[in-house]
Formats: sequence, C-alpha cells, structure tokens
Amino acid sequence: MKIRSFLPLLTYPDASSEASIRNAAALASLASAELHVVALEADIPPVTRALSRVLMNLPEVIRNAETLSAQAGAKLMDIARGKAEASGLPVTVGTLKAAPALLGEVAAYEARYFDLALVGWSSGNPGIQMLAEAVIFGSGRPTIIVPEGAEASGISRIAIAWDGSRVAARALADATRLLERAEEMHVITVTDEKPLADKAAGDRLAEGLRQAGVKASFSPIRAEDCPIAETLQRHALELDAQLLVMGGYGHSRLRDFVLGGATAGVLRDLRMPILLSH
Repeated sequence: MKIRSFLPLLTYPDASSEASIRNAAALASLASAELHVVALEADIPPVTRALSRVLMNLPEVIRNAETLSAQAGAKLMDIARGKAEASGLPVTVGTLKAAPALLGEVAAYEARYFDLALVGWSSGNPGIQMLAEAVIFGSGRPTIIVPEGAEASGISRIAIAWDGSRVAARALADATRLLERAEEMHVITVTDEKPLADKAAGDRLAEGLRQAGVKASFSPIRAEDCPIAETLQRHALELDAQLLVMGGYGHSRLRDFVLGGATAGVLRDLRMPILLSH
C-alpha cells in the first residue's frame, strides 16, 4: 500500500521557504509516497467597530495581509507541485483557511487523514516552529521535520534513537513503513544521559532487527558537552544515516507545549531529516 504524505505550507506571517519545500517533496519522492500539499492561509477575524474607528485603515491592512497570504500560498503550491511532478510523484493540492493562531491546529487535524506528515523547517521562523509542534503533538501521526539546508538524499540508511521508552517504541512502530525500505539501520543509545531501565536496550533492539532480516548495528554513545539533540544528530550523520527516528517528548500545560530536552534541541538545531512521533 502506497504511503500517503501530507505537506502543510505556512503562508502567514512568514511563509515556508522554497528550499524546505523542495527538500520535503524530494523526501516524499524517495519514499515513493503520494503527496498532498495544503497551503495554510490566514483568515483574519474582523475587527470591532470601536477599534476600526480608532485605526481607520485597519480593515484595509487585514485585507492586504489576507491577499499576500493567498498569493504566497499559490506560489508555494506551484513549487511543490512542480517538484513532485518532475519526480513522477502523485500530487494533489488544496487550501485551508483559519485564524493565524489556529493554523497549526488546522494542519494537525488534516494530518490525521494521512500516513505521514512532512514539515519543511526554516530556522528563525517562529511560525514554522508553531506549525511543527502542533503537527507533532496534535496529529497522532509520525512527522518528518525536513531542514531547508540539508537536501534529502535517501532513506536506505536510518538511525534510531533508542532508550527503551514508550515514546521511542511508538516512534519505531510509526516508522515501520519507512524502515521496510531501509537497507541499513543503526540503533543509537546515549548511555549516560539518564538512568536506563534496561542497560541492554540498544543491543536487544539491534538483535531483534537482525533476526527480522535487517542489517542492523548498535552504537552506544556518551553524552557530550553539548545538547543531546546535537549529539544524536552528529553520531547519526557520522554513521552516514539519511534519516533519524526518535520519540517526540512533550506535554501540554495550559495549551502551551513543554518540550523534552531532545525534542526541544532538535527544533533549535535541525541538521538532518528527523522523524518524530508522539
């Protein structure tokens, strides 16, 4: 069964970057996935009459913002469609409108109807971080965060961040459709960052993968004098992995996400495509 992937494109206030869209579409092509692209356009609520009297041109400002959002969406959808069609990738496009504060929630809801979500990552764009967090933690679907500065090169070599936890197991299960396409897997366990319930967890997973007929290795690594997300990504890249699979840890406090250390670090310093699952 073909993988159905979902690519939300932010258009407001700062649009998704063209490079991140190209990389996300390239990753969908490598996974032989159908691609459904949705432009998230701003639908700004009307202002009150009292505020409109104070700021005489505010309705016009709102209309201009919505027009620019729609124009950015059309441009970005054309880029995604062109990249997909050039790769022979089945693609559909659509538009969803919502108040700016709800764009992430709308994307998360839409992602539930697909096997996999892709979010093109642009550093320094707060809207993209909001979108990524909403999809990762609200969709119930695995989400691959694709950096704009690292072109997707394949999914034949996959690294798995493993500590034996529930979220790590969920990420592994959610990545099954991609893992089936891999030729090599590398299990990475940080052995001294926190107490591990099973000190042989990484070895056990790698052995299980080998018994399933997969070429798998285990790499125990030590926490370094840098964020754990940097350590995991650096070792994955040293192993020549093209995708890192890891659990997304976070919980909601008054509807604001409080992210676990590795997840927060990934979203601060993304160096490679990472599949996060919560």
